[in-house]
Amino acid sequence: MGLLKTTLLFINQNLLKLSWLALLALLLLLFFGSWLLMFLAGEPELAAPQNWFYFFVTSATTVGYGDFSPQTTGGKLTASFLLMPGGVVVFAGFLGKLSSFFVEFWRRNMKGKGDYSALTGHIVILGWHPERTPRMIELIFGDTRRKERQVVLCATEEMDNPFPDQVLFIQGKKLCEAELLTRAGVTHADRVIIYRATDDMTLTSCLSVAALTKSAHIVAWFEQEHVVKLLQSHCPQVECHTSISMEMLVRSAQDPGSSRIQGQLLSTLIGPTQYSVKVPEDFGGVRFSRLLEFMKKQHEAIVLGVAETATGDDLVLNPNGEQRVTAGQLVYYMSAERIRTGEIRWCDIQE
Repeated sequence: MGLLKTTLLFINQNLLKLSWLALLALLLLLFFGSWLLMFLAGEPELAAPQNWFYFFVTSATTVGYGDFSPQTTGGKLTASFLLMPGGVVVFAGFLGKLSSFFVEFWRRNMKGKGDYSALTGHIVILGWHPERTPRMIELIFGDTRRKERQVVLCATEEMDNPFPDQVLFIQGKKLCEAELLTRAGVTHADRVIIYRATDDMTLTSCLSVAALTKSAHIVAWFEQEHVVKLLQSHCPQVECHTSISMEMLVRSAQDPGSSRIQGQLLSTLIGPTQYSVKVPEDFGGVRFSRLLEFMKKQHEAIVLGVAETATGDDLVLNPNGEQRVTAGQLVYYMSAERIRTGEIRWCDIQE
């Protein structure tokens, strides 16, 4: 019994080393070889094409329904010493190799060695921070009515995917390397968020990403304002953020509770939040005051301002009531949940 177990283990381990093509060739050899022996043994019923495949599979997998069985001595010997043992070994090799493939595939993805270059319309996050990145992920998925986009997290740290149920994971030595950015699918991403340990790292990643994609909206966080100006002189399409803690500190001193308003406006997890919606390209235009009234009445939303560009550099908060809101602009509003462009009856307010 021990010898048999050792022999089967040896055969199985060596089968796992074979290529898929070699395993397939071995399976076909067993299939046609045992059929030939059954035919020569005088088993016409089993050797019939409409019966042989069924008999081979049920016998080789040891299911053996019993509706077909060899009648001759030669047929019984072929089934006993070739078909059933050979089938068990070959099928075990196939299952073992298949299991190894999926385990290796899962392990590579967990370790960040996968390739998501075929993804389109997703969000890429460059950089890992043990406290702020989880919060970032929480806020993204907290927006339950957001456009469904997959999220790819890229990091230089040697670790497993910290959010295997929510995001895809890429790991590499540098977050500015073309190979890593390509595996993350940056070229076809809709959004890229860059949050690195230092401004120099963030600047380098921004330049690398901007060189790969012209369609993705890139947002980045910096500590120092002069680095922001340097980046925007080369890549004006990147939306940059710097710390506003000092402004919030002074505002809270002058108007107590202001920090709570800012926090709620930015969080998708509590209360009304600030969102944006794009005005349809075929919209004829409307006065801001009319849009303000309509959005409050129909959607319980408060319109905050309007911008021409995605970066919001030309944002006008609380514009004059007579200012026109026209096609292609971005309207920023505060609401309990996101309102999609198609959910607004633009035709009812067009003037």
